[in-house]
This record gives sequence, C-alpha cells and structure tokens, in this order.
Amino acid sequence: MESKNITLKVNSKLYDKYRELCKHEGWIVSRQFEKCMEEELKKRGREKND
Repeated sequence: MESKNITLKVNSKLYDKYRELCKHEGWIVSRQFEKCMEEELKKRGREKND
C-alpha cells in the first residue's frame, strides 16, 4: 500500500490528549486516523480502493 503525507489542522489540546492515549495503548496516531477514514467510508457504503 502506498502512503501519502498529509497536513491536518486540529485542536492542539485534543491532539495532545489523543497522542497520549495512543502512546499509552501502543497505537500509531496516523494508523488510528486511517482506520477512522476506513470506517467512515464503510459506513457510507463506499469501498476501499487498495
């Protein structure tokens, strides 16, 4: 799977709290965001293009 760098603007405090959660759980922030996008596409009936 090819990766793409993106730039996001998010609430700083929200990001810091989420980053700490990911660190505590051993998760990668970008992978969690990727999973969120996949779920949203699935919820709306769109297929992932691998």
